[in-house]
Amino acid sequence: MTASADRVPDGVPGGAPDGVPAPGAPLVLRGREVGRGPDGSVRGVVMAIVNRTTDSFYAPARLADEDAAVEAAHRAWEQGAEILDVGGVRAGVGPEVDEAEEVRRVVPVVARVREEVPDLLVSVDTWRSGVAREAIAAGADLVNDTWAGHDPALVEVAGAAGVGVVCSHTGGALPRTDPYRVEYPDGVVPDVVATLRAAAARAVACGVPPSSVLVDPTQDFGKNTWHSLELVRRTDVLAGLGHPLLVALSRKDFVGETLGLPPDERLEGTLAATALAAWLGARVFRAHDVAATRRVLDLVAAVRGDAPPRAAVRGLA
Repeated sequence: MTASADRVPDGVPGGAPDGVPAPGAPLVLRGREVGRGPDGSVRGVVMAIVNRTTDSFYAPARLADEDAAVEAAHRAWEQGAEILDVGGVRAGVGPEVDEAEEVRRVVPVVARVREEVPDLLVSVDTWRSGVAREAIAAGADLVNDTWAGHDPALVEVAGAAGVGVVCSHTGGALPRTDPYRVEYPDGVVPDVVATLRAAAARAVACGVPPSSVLVDPTQDFGKNTWHSLELVRRTDVLAGLGHPLLVALSRKDFVGETLGLPPDERLEGTLAATALAAWLGARVFRAHDVAATRRVLDLVAAVRGDAPPRAAVRGLA
């Protein structure tokens, strides 16, 4: 006799124990709930990263060749990603990339992924409303506005199209600038909460469904390492905003500075932060390392009691 993976055997405890933070708000994109299994189980959502650039801070994510970018999308889906985030401009300081070039880099990949991997939801990482409009026309399901509404028309474009949007926090920093001696007199968490609450309210007012509005504290952007660590520590507060919480922790500088490591040695630190954020209620995880992140999220979901193990036969067969 074997135990079913979708049923807790008699006498075996199941469900989230007292004191475990509630799962974050559900995510729905284009009418599809993401991260919930047919049995009602809840697992974190992996957002894979494809950067159509030659200068991203993490070299393996640089996919300037279109075919290589599409191959990466196929691989991400096979490894357990449910969303693919396609970007055409390095987030940090670098050579100028105008809107026409960003469209050229991003939109053909969005169109091909939509055709070749139809079940993989597609996000476009941009702060420009013009790029968002073109990407949505090509099939994008989500607009990842990593520069906190710098272009106020971007959320209007998302609302008019009925797609999702990521509301971020940068402390007022301009696109593609690095932070310098950033201060939050009342604390970084209250500032992030107030900013994200206001941005999410505007997105809903512009027509984006509330369950399609993601909020992102945006570690490293407009923040020092202490700020970013504090935001990981207070993930439960951010998950309580009533919208699905996205965290972009993957190989970031705050992980590197904490451990004294370059980008290519930050996997373990990233996964540790990922597990903490998942336990505290984050729902979507933007990640370079899809397979490893998927495994971490599945284990956290099982420990939390949100989802069963893939198989549970030890001591029961």
